[in-house]
Amino acid sequence: MSSATDSPAADVPIAPEKMGPEATAADARAITEAARETQWDRPSFAKGLYLGSFDINLVHPWPEAQPDDIERGEAFMARLTEYCKTMSGRVIERDAKIPDEYIAGLSELGVFGMKIPREYGGLGLSLVYYGRALALMGSVHPSLGALLSAHQSIGVPEPVKVFGTPEQKRGYLPRCAAGAITAFLLTEPDVGSDPARMGSTAVPSDDGGSYILDGVKLWTTNGVIAELVVVMAVVPAHTDANGTSHKGGITAFVVEMNSPGITVENRNAFMGLRGIENGVTRFHQVRVPAANRLGREGQGLKIALTTLNTGRLSIPALCVASGRWSLKIAREWSNARTQWGRPVGKHEAVGKKIAFIAASAFALDAVFELSAELADSGQKDVRIEAALAKLWSTEISCRIADELVQIRGGRGFETADSLRARGERAVAAEQQLRDLRINRIFEGSSEIMRLLIAREAVDAHLAAAGDLASAEASLSDKARAAVGASGFYAKWLPKLVAGAGMDPRSYGEFGRLAKQLRFVERSSRRLARQTFYGMGRWQAKLEHKQAFLGRIVDIGAELFAMAASCSRAEMILRTTPERGGSAYELAEAFCEQARVRVDEYFDQLWRNTDDGDHEVSRRVLAGDYEWLEAGVLDQSEGTGPWIADATPGASSRENLHRKYR
Repeated sequence: MSSATDSPAADVPIAPEKMGPEATAADARAITEAARETQWDRPSFAKGLYLGSFDINLVHPWPEAQPDDIERGEAFMARLTEYCKTMSGRVIERDAKIPDEYIAGLSELGVFGMKIPREYGGLGLSLVYYGRALALMGSVHPSLGALLSAHQSIGVPEPVKVFGTPEQKRGYLPRCAAGAITAFLLTEPDVGSDPARMGSTAVPSDDGGSYILDGVKLWTTNGVIAELVVVMAVVPAHTDANGTSHKGGITAFVVEMNSPGITVENRNAFMGLRGIENGVTRFHQVRVPAANRLGREGQGLKIALTTLNTGRLSIPALCVASGRWSLKIAREWSNARTQWGRPVGKHEAVGKKIAFIAASAFALDAVFELSAELADSGQKDVRIEAALAKLWSTEISCRIADELVQIRGGRGFETADSLRARGERAVAAEQQLRDLRINRIFEGSSEIMRLLIAREAVDAHLAAAGDLASAEASLSDKARAAVGASGFYAKWLPKLVAGAGMDPRSYGEFGRLAKQLRFVERSSRRLARQTFYGMGRWQAKLEHKQAFLGRIVDIGAELFAMAASCSRAEMILRTTPERGGSAYELAEAFCEQARVRVDEYFDQLWRNTDDGDHEVSRRVLAGDYEWLEAGVLDQSEGTGPWIADATPGASSRENLHRKYR
């Protein structure tokens, strides 16, 4: 192996032998910090929001796509729309499987290579049109969106495109574009958001020509049918045949799923996404050529996080589809259903729900399209924007789905097949609620997303505070850090006192939406001040104030959605004047609703039950309230352990890996 085998020392902050079930919180923190992108070489609109610097010029005028991208994207969407009309979401839901003929048809259209460059046989679509395609397919059945996003957003194509060697790109990308389905395997039975506990290993062979892969991976979306997978495994520290020492660490590999020693032990079933090919995959003494390693040893987690920076935008795209469909069903049903002498939509209790769905659907569209356009332009750093889009879109779309079920009443709780069987329109409102729920969990749960975004949002404070934010620092170190921090805050804090949001003439080009942007600007400065107060109050303990940090993040998410909505409305007015008035109405309605939520979040920063809840939680875990659990039967007892055994070894189960072509 060449000297390019190893990552820099900073990328492998703890020895590989310390990884696993015994890894400490400090180990986990060190690994995660090492994988973060720490450089900000391009401007970030969302980062500025959290620092009190609201720069509307970063998102306005609305980013313009290249004419060629638009022409190719529209032509593809026309072909895809016609094919999607031939597929049945009811068939997928009934059989809990995407028919092989659907996959073949999508492959012929080039769908599996939407994001792959044309030079490698792909379509080379922009993120905007990739997302629109996902939304369209997701409206047939969300499992189609999951299949495609797991393949292209986080599967083999993206990390190979970004980190692969020329040989790897020539070898894998054309296969992927032609329909070789791929998957991304990171999670293990005892490894979720904490990669320091990773148990899968990849041991270099004596000659350095290969690695021997062992371990068990869980929730492998597409893994049941994938031909290629990206696998994360820990390479132990080792010395090669030349006597050179290597640090090892978490490393990424492209693995052929037909390799000896691979067993798909289970095809998992879930409350939603019934067509998803998600499983448990065991690797036992699987020989992986060294040429299949992506990047350097120890670079795996950084590859994963970088891939997810824009890969997360696939989920907001699917949420857009949900918002649009919910609005259509809510409008049509609320006009058709009459109670107390009027259509139900004209009763205020239902009308407010319709208004929420309409305004939020507009904002969902704005948040995705803006984030994708910014990413396509390549001129802005969108890691926070993409994370905010994923967090906010998944939370708001679940609320929309819940409200739609409520609007539909008993019919909302009834399945589409049952409705059809008794002669009514087969509206799958309950299915949508089930399908959407996972979006708040995978590719980073909402709780993890808030912590990830908070870490980036307070990065400037942590850099300025230095040892003030370290629990291990001595009093003398903290004193020196305080002197350094005072210089940063002496320049920064005065900027938070006044801004454009206090001038009634600001943002006049937005017309009636100008007041909404002035609110965003004022709230951005207020948010920065509140973050500073929290930093000053808790210092090193701030990282444990997850509820406080979560509210900080949620405020920024709403402000981002407001700015995106205003910018999109102005763009629609400028480019499609006949829709401009209604776009402004929807943007204004959303901003007014969001302002109520923002004010509530600000209030809850300091008026909350966090300390009391912490104590109740501690006592629950200690068993102090166990008496409250009496009087019920827990039929899950005796069915198995909380976490399945993932001890490496040969599989004793049937291989459920399935070929689709």
